[in-house]
Amino acid sequence: MPPCVDASRIARFPPGPRKLKYLIEPLEHADVVARRGENATLPCILRLRPSNYQVKWTKLQQPQPAGRENIIMISDTRAFKRYGLLGPRASLPRAHAMDASLQLHGLQLEDGGTYRCELVNGIEDENVVIVLRIEGVVFPYQSKNGRYRFTFREATAACAGQDGAVASSDQLYRAWTEGLDWCNAGWLRDGSVRYPVVNPRPACGGQLLPGIRSYGPKDKNHDRFDAFCFTSQTPGSVSYVSGSFSFEQAGNACQRQGGELALVGHLYSAWRFQSYDQCDGGWLRDGSVRFPISSPREHCGGVPEAGVRSFGFPNEMTHLYGAYCYRYP
Repeated sequence: MPPCVDASRIARFPPGPRKLKYLIEPLEHADVVARRGENATLPCILRLRPSNYQVKWTKLQQPQPAGRENIIMISDTRAFKRYGLLGPRASLPRAHAMDASLQLHGLQLEDGGTYRCELVNGIEDENVVIVLRIEGVVFPYQSKNGRYRFTFREATAACAGQDGAVASSDQLYRAWTEGLDWCNAGWLRDGSVRYPVVNPRPACGGQLLPGIRSYGPKDKNHDRFDAFCFTSQTPGSVSYVSGSFSFEQAGNACQRQGGELALVGHLYSAWRFQSYDQCDGGWLRDGSVRFPISSPREHCGGVPEAGVRSFGFPNEMTHLYGAYCYRYP
């Protein structure tokens, strides 16, 4: 068993503008991109190798809690120690003598963000910052009871219940650049409330320029809005069962297929990563009816953009649709 590395020995100095001496600067805008379930290597390469040094890997929180660091791993020339929730899924590839990179295994939705590789050599301290981006899709989500019903905690639970996580502001911005246009405001991971507008119109914030409209930070316990959820690829598969089912009958139809009604995140994942296209409304597990369109055409919603169309939350007894089923591998 290797000896533990003492976290208290790591000096803490603010990074300076000086040119790095020991670490190689990462390429500008060279994010590491991976999907949920995959492994990702965050590069940190030494230019010079001191005789006695330590490397600390940290995930930078936004906002960073006062006096707290989300340390993942600390290593030296002889040993390493893992910390926190990410530690058990972290390892050091050590592909060569100058390699201080970190590998994360079985990526989860919340793993996306900014990471810091910090090298300490005596009183010298320098670091590089790497961005890990989980490839995925953002989808707006509201309560079956209507618009603007979620507190922040309820929005977090609602996204998790649909195989997602509350989206970050960066994820919403990327979705906007890819065409997401939505008038209802929703919670984001940092506690702010925003909505993306591609085509300005009076009913959607007025004739301002296209962009992300912001309500700023809101009271997480009392203010109520919709949610913007983020999901990535899933291990299972989505299929459509044709029929005229009530909600309960749709669930039974999926069970006969060896699966269960799909979650909203499952359908968005299939649309995003498998270009799933089905011009038929079908029940999902939350009681909503939706259908995915990858090749827009007039008789499939009449909207020129690809996307997942929604019929809302129809009466579960009297409205009859097909079923979208999800099967685990």
